[in-house]
Amino acid sequence: SQLPDPAIEDQGKDYIRPILNKYAAVCVRCPGYGTRTNTVVLIDSEGRVTFTERNMINADVNQWKTSTYEFKLHI
Repeated sequence: SQLPDPAIEDQGKDYIRPILNKYAAVCVRCPGYGTRTNTVVLIDSEGRVTFTERNMINADVNQWKTSTYEFKLHI
């Protein structure tokens, strides 16, 4: 058996690709559907992490709350 299996990888490709192209964006806005949270995680070579998340407030596209957390990974 071969991993990854090309036959399995191609299954559903014609179905899923249009969906990904429509909805896989930084910010999606469609009637009844859309982005409510954006998250970015940055990790530098010394293990310092910056985690920033932006959340929509009360489903209002004009109101967002941003939270940032910084910490160091212990390896």
